Amino acid sequence: MSQNESSITSLISAFARAYHVEHDEPLIFNDVVARKLITAQEFADIGANMVQGIQFFHPDADRQFGGDPEQILKWITQVQLSPITLARSAYSEQVILQEAVLGVKQVIILGAGMDTFAIRHPELEHTLDIIEVDLPPAQKLKKERLQQAELVIPRNLYFVPMDFTYEVIHTDLRSEAWKNVKTLFTLLGVSYYLSKDDLFRLIHNAFSDLPAGSSIVFDYADEYLYEEKGYYNRVENMVKMAAMGGEPMKSCFTYAELEHLLEQAGLLIYEHLTPEEVQARYFSQRTDNLSAFETIHLIHAVKK
Repeated sequence: MSQNESSITSLISAFARAYHVEHDEPLIFNDVVARKLITAQEFADIGANMVQGIQFFHPDADRQFGGDPEQILKWITQVQLSPITLARSAYSEQVILQEAVLGVKQVIILGAGMDTFAIRHPELEHTLDIIEVDLPPAQKLKKERLQQAELVIPRNLYFVPMDFTYEVIHTDLRSEAWKNVKTLFTLLGVSYYLSKDDLFRLIHNAFSDLPAGSSIVFDYADEYLYEEKGYYNRVENMVKMAAMGGEPMKSCFTYAELEHLLEQAGLLIYEHLTPEEVQARYFSQRTDNLSAFETIHLIHAVKK
């Protein structure tokens, strides 16, 4: 991913979280800060671009929505854009809060983008360090938006400018970025774009000097990624869009494959949510179009 694409991706993810808070009910993930990090023009432009691309996602949209841009935007956001982002954000936050009670000293958010956890949880300022790792332009943009929104950067929030998909995989620079204490990593929306070997090296290198009980939360695609079409072909569309954007999805796993990869890196699976379990936990009894994305799993793995 180019540095400019990284910033755009972080804004789109923030848009999904902000739109959800403003337009969906009940909430799966209540990110009340995300909207403050996007300008009004960006919010409008992202929405307009999605509406303009509706025919790719829903060929019969004209008949169903009668050209109503608000209905179109709500549909495309609920069906294609938001489900993965909302589920993995909600799950990651749940694990962070649980691990904070169990003695985790630092959370390292790999590919943080416009993450708002530290801003929304000032009660953790004196007990938990939050380290956001991302490309330099993405972090520059994040700091600018925090300043523009007049949001104070908490004393426990640290920014580490780094291409972690290279540096953590190939170097020992991690030792300069975080302490060797009980740690929780989050790696959201990244595993699909790494080869299996690179994902292994990233996890192995990140955990090599950390104590037992350190852990990682991430999402991954199962072995049906390239076969499953999904609701309104959304899985197929996701794969196509990644390829068209120049960053094709590189890996998907059977549960046994992923379990073996983690074991080689010294980790055991503590919790694993299938798409059906994600549906039951976060999307059950809804009457709108929000539902768990097919083929996408959530996992929490702990160092032995």
